[in-house]
Amino acid sequence: MSKDLLFEMYLDHFRENFNKYTRKAFRLLPELENPRILDIGCGSGVATIELAKLSNGEIIGIDIDQSLLDKLNRKIDEKGFSNRMKALKCSLFEIDFPDDSFDIIWSEGSIFIIGFETGLKEWSRLLKTNGFLVVHDARKNISNKLKKIPNYGYKLINYFSLPEDVWWTEYYNPLEKRIKELRKKYDNDPETLKIFKKHQNEIDMVKKNSKDYSSIFYIMQKLIH
Repeated sequence: MSKDLLFEMYLDHFRENFNKYTRKAFRLLPELENPRILDIGCGSGVATIELAKLSNGEIIGIDIDQSLLDKLNRKIDEKGFSNRMKALKCSLFEIDFPDDSFDIIWSEGSIFIIGFETGLKEWSRLLKTNGFLVVHDARKNISNKLKKIPNYGYKLINYFSLPEDVWWTEYYNPLEKRIKELRKKYDNDPETLKIFKKHQNEIDMVKKNSKDYSSIFYIMQKLIH
């Protein structure tokens, strides 16, 4: 997807509606001086930039999509965060940092790729003892996930659900309206129409039952090495 089309679709603008929940989760952590933060599955960095605003620490965002990382790099330069932010191409299946590298690991919408328990287990080595893991995940199997957290050496600090229909009201519904507006401009552009169709298919899935797409933040602390 071209840089211009990404901008025109307002994807980041709609995603920024969720920054209030990123802020809420971050403020449930104790105050840390110059924390080193890893944002796993950062995408174009909407939450990553918000973390930079919330903290005075060093932040590394990782994702497999170079086009999204390029967008994040532009934001880093524009916001003046280049002295303490990096965007690196990295698969969730091959995160190659030394043990005990980070004070906070942040993951919004990416842990499902490897599974909740696998994420807790594999990401633990990257965290310093007493470091924090914050995960934004689908609101499914909550009771089972809560039971599993201590099994991997974490203490649950807090958790909270987002409103059940928030993904529809604050992201997908506005995006659907925006795509309808843009179709007039790109009516004779087959490649762009394919992109719109892909997003519309996702929109239609959420529209059928928006409550199935509700989500939850888990805030955890690593207790053992």
